[in-house]
Amino acid sequence: MTLNFLIAPDFSPERFAGWHMLNTLLQRRSGIHLHLLTPASPAEQAALLADGKADLVYANPFDAADMIRSQGFVPFARPAGCFDEMVIACRAESGLQKLEDIKPGSRIALTDNKDVKLIGLRLLEPADLNESLIEWVPVDSFQAAARLAIKGEVQAAFFLAESYASLTRMTRSQLRVLVESRISDISHVVLAHPRMVSELPRISEALLGMARDRGDADVLDALGLPKGFEPMTREEAEFMIDLMDTLLD
Repeated sequence: MTLNFLIAPDFSPERFAGWHMLNTLLQRRSGIHLHLLTPASPAEQAALLADGKADLVYANPFDAADMIRSQGFVPFARPAGCFDEMVIACRAESGLQKLEDIKPGSRIALTDNKDVKLIGLRLLEPADLNESLIEWVPVDSFQAAARLAIKGEVQAAFFLAESYASLTRMTRSQLRVLVESRISDISHVVLAHPRMVSELPRISEALLGMARDRGDADVLDALGLPKGFEPMTREEAEFMIDLMDTLLD
């Protein structure tokens, strides 16, 4: 039997090898064959989910909320001490000095990451801006958002904080952070489809046991998750979802 392990398409390119290393390690320790799915876009991820191709999913919090409440997926783990914060940045030479300098009609680049947009809109509230007062410029990647900001084609860009930090030093030197969120309660979630509940104990034990062996550190560093994974209960997942609902209000 082979289970499909789908990874949300918002990880940085340099983390690609890390996910393959983790997948190999999980197979060895659980005794379950896992096939890694790495969709290139949210649209490709949605198609895989709609076709019922995913047994395990490493999902961003917004997608996790829908999968838990609408599709019956079971949350069982999350990155330990690693939260989904976001950054709003502008061109280094921009006249913007603070968030409140962003004016109605400004162009802001963003990817199709609903959690990043959700938090970003809350951060824009001190500037008296809401979704309708911004000209949104959709892009396929955080690297593309950075390029538009550097060229001055947008006034600012939204980034997942971890993805911003993973941009090259040269790229970051041409950008300036206006604000970074500090929510510390929203994170990616590892979910299991209800059809694989019987295999979940072995997968969960293998995943949550990461960082116990000396060699695990290389895998976790490659993932950018040095503390590995920690358990997540349904109640903890519901608390996170309720928090996101509050941010939407």
